[in-house]
Amino acid sequence: MDFIPYGRQWIDEEDISEVVKVLKGEFITQGKIVEKFEDALAEYCGAKYCVVFNSGTSALIGAYFSVGLTKGDIFITSPITFVATANAGLIWEAQVRFGDIEEDTGNLDPQEVKKLIDEKTKLIVPVHYAGHPVDLEKFRILADKYNLFLIEDACHALGGLYKHSKIGSAEYSDAVVFSFHPVKHITTGEGGAVLTNDYTIFKKLKLIRNHGITKNPSEFVLPSEGEWYYEQHYLGFNFRITDFQCALGVSQLRKLDKFVNLRRNIAKFYNEKFANNPYFYIPVEKKYAYHSYHLYPIRLKEKFLPYKREIFKKLRQNGLGVQVHYIPVYKQPYYRKIGFTDFYLPRAEKFYVSEISLPIFPSMDTKTAEEVVNRTFKVFQEIEKLLIF
Repeated sequence: MDFIPYGRQWIDEEDISEVVKVLKGEFITQGKIVEKFEDALAEYCGAKYCVVFNSGTSALIGAYFSVGLTKGDIFITSPITFVATANAGLIWEAQVRFGDIEEDTGNLDPQEVKKLIDEKTKLIVPVHYAGHPVDLEKFRILADKYNLFLIEDACHALGGLYKHSKIGSAEYSDAVVFSFHPVKHITTGEGGAVLTNDYTIFKKLKLIRNHGITKNPSEFVLPSEGEWYYEQHYLGFNFRITDFQCALGVSQLRKLDKFVNLRRNIAKFYNEKFANNPYFYIPVEKKYAYHSYHLYPIRLKEKFLPYKREIFKKLRQNGLGVQVHYIPVYKQPYYRKIGFTDFYLPRAEKFYVSEISLPIFPSMDTKTAEEVVNRTFKVFQEIEKLLIF
């Protein structure tokens, strides 16, 4: 029985050729291809500026720094996300608050966020869970009303749309963060990006990526001592990405719309096959959203909630590389240690105990998608028999 992972990169000969060209060239780290990728991504998304990083996590860290998140500040985000979304703020000694989610999309609920805002709040970070955009206009209204920054964690959502705006345009936010991990819509192996329309944020992103150092004479605080001179203005990091990774990124970006269409076609196939089934709920797509389907999360119906562990195990035994996205961040031992010991968000908890991500990736053909459907139904039918008898 073939194993079908929940996600998989698509690398073709064009991608390999573009990477090899750079490897055979003069520069393999910070050359012209980094800027070429940044320019191409900004143009695709419709943003003024783009800075690429060596991971989605470092992109988040850079984005939070760029809006001045610091000790004593509070930022609000979703618990249904990878831990990096919250970790990136704690690195700057800010405090995190988790808001509850919408039960159907898994996205942060703006009404729940509103309850958490106080005078120490500086930033809201909604996550476009699974590739379904959050209701950005509602978050923008909140941010404007309380004079807060708004950063989109769009690591799941490249290629998606909110109303008529591409995710990444930063039309509604101060900055947008992407990830280019191999299971995402395009890959650079590891990598990330921040897009913005704010020049000040852009300049800070460039600095934090390179140790907080500038070599631009117009930015020097002290007199230049020669052509070799540089200055460190912030505590920064080596968050640089390589030229050969960006060559892969440029090549992958050309195929992004194709990849998203293929994902949406698979999701449509699943939706038709799984419609009105007695076992689980399928993903929704709100009127304001164009879902890019990084994940295909199903949610178990009430009757099957007590059997999630067995269902998950049987799906794996039947060759499906299912996963759970995510354990609420506040349940992690580290977060319990810093103050979330008795913390509980009812919708986030229910989402966690019911969610299983089925395989979805652009190279999946119809035969493989049918196999996922058949194996999934087989497992649930087996579980149902146990319940009856």
